[in-house]
Amino acid sequence: FCYGINFEITASNVVALRCAAGYLEMTEDYKEENLIARTENYLDQIAFRSLTKSVQVLCSWETQEMAETFNIPDRCVEAIAINAFREQLVSGLSEELKGRDCLEWWIQEISALGIDYYTRVVSAMAKTGVRSESIVASLMHYSQESLKGVNIMNRNCTEQRVIVEAIVSLLPNDEKGSSYSSITPVSFLIGLLKVGIEIDVEISCRLDLERRIGQQLETVTLDDLLIPCVRNEDSMYDVDAVQRILTCFLERIDEEEEDCGYDSDSTCHHGSLLKVGRIMDAYLAEIAPDPCLSLHMFTAIIEALPDYARVMDDGIYRAIDMYLKAHPLLREEECKKLCKFIDCKKLSQEASNHVAHNDRLPVQMVVRVLYSEQLRLKKALSGDSEEGLVDLSSGLQNRALSPRDTYASLRRENRELKLEIARMRVRVSELEKEQMFMKQGMMEKSGNNGGSLLTSLSKGIGKITIFGGENRRKVNRKSRSVSERKPSRRG
Repeated sequence: FCYGINFEITASNVVALRCAAGYLEMTEDYKEENLIARTENYLDQIAFRSLTKSVQVLCSWETQEMAETFNIPDRCVEAIAINAFREQLVSGLSEELKGRDCLEWWIQEISALGIDYYTRVVSAMAKTGVRSESIVASLMHYSQESLKGVNIMNRNCTEQRVIVEAIVSLLPNDEKGSSYSSITPVSFLIGLLKVGIEIDVEISCRLDLERRIGQQLETVTLDDLLIPCVRNEDSMYDVDAVQRILTCFLERIDEEEEDCGYDSDSTCHHGSLLKVGRIMDAYLAEIAPDPCLSLHMFTAIIEALPDYARVMDDGIYRAIDMYLKAHPLLREEECKKLCKFIDCKKLSQEASNHVAHNDRLPVQMVVRVLYSEQLRLKKALSGDSEEGLVDLSSGLQNRALSPRDTYASLRRENRELKLEIARMRVRVSELEKEQMFMKQGMMEKSGNNGGSLLTSLSKGIGKITIFGGENRRKVNRKSRSVSERKPSRRG
């Protein structure tokens, strides 16, 4: 440049040229269109108008310590965010694309940045107005690329720890009440949590991930909750993390019910609670065979869920039975304490029959189930349909209750009524199955004598038909003979 030789300014060399020109003070005071002016013109007119070139400039400046002095990184970050928002506006004109296909290319582009400047770019995008869905897609892609091949056995991987903590801090917050349609997939959150536990991220990062997972716990699978425990002396699975996730979910349900008010329908909330109840019963059955699982950790999950989270107690009975089988050294008092969580009235016919022949259970538990089955059978035979109905006056005994307490009582009674309705439906389906089995049994028993019975019936019907036919023919012949005789007498 100093000798007048023409050269090309590109996105890869503009930062180095700008730093050199700034260091040499190549301003307009010494010459028109000096090197500072030419590099600044390239940055403003070419580089910062293209998202790809802005990313290239930002990647190249890392070798130049002086770039921060000339405010180049901040201008690159702002240019990338503005260009991404511009692409979003263009893609928003097409209703079919909805921006997703058009945004894939810049998601790939910014994944080349280091975690420090990637964090600054994503934060700037969020402030500019880039959609949260696009930001989440970018975070998922960046995680997949940067955490590929992480050695989880090495708990000193500082770089990966910084990446996970930064990505969690960049996750967009769901709007209140939108937890059923969260923009962050729960599988991605579970993956981050498992990796974070293995590489020992900050406790605040773990708690944030557990809170986000708890906001959409009804969408997880059993495999998602099987989080390995990194401490060898404890259980195979991190039960404490699952308990905290469950607590966050229950807090969400309580907050949503309070915000809904008196006239709201909490059916969706109760449905989510029933789903979580089934998931947690399956989780308890999965971790029960672990010989290192303490009784306190096992019962903590059971106690966390309210009674109305289960329509039937078959799942919790199965989990407790598996725990008793894997821990035969439990004292009798501990077995009794564990079996108190099972409601005999909420066991199906099949589960009750299994309890009656289960030697691992305390005798008191077996007696309770047999007594409950006897009462159920007695009421079924007597046609009593008032089984399990809730006394609605229980919540109105105290006339001096505050409006908040009265509302809480009414809401609790509403839950109990819905639970009883669901339980009665299950019971009706069981009775229908029993009736079908009884019909099949009667048909099988009558199958042996069915041929002779049908033959005798057909013969009897044949005799009646023939006999009736002969009588009709005799009556017809008599009527015809009488009619033939009458004219002759007249003659």
